[in-house]
Amino acid sequence: MNLPDADTPLYNHPLPQLEQWLSDLGCEQKRDDLHCWSVERASWSAELCLEVEELMVRYIKAGSDGTDIIRAFKYSLSREDVEAAVFSGP
Repeated sequence: MNLPDADTPLYNHPLPQLEQWLSDLGCEQKRDDLHCWSVERASWSAELCLEVEELMVRYIKAGSDGTDIIRAFKYSLSREDVEAAVFSGP
């Protein structure tokens, strides 16, 4: 499955392509909550959820006090921008 150009807004990606993109980036879809994905990197872990109007990212215990950091990315942003922002970590 070919993805649109990286500078294409997320809202122009069909759901199967968004799911493939997340999978290609090492994210694993949650079986009990199919719109959410988990990802682990060496220094952080996160949960990504494909909500109605935005991609919600919760970096787990990433705050200086051990709390979660939550960020939201509108689907009007390009896939390239979202990927750079999300996967650079908290």
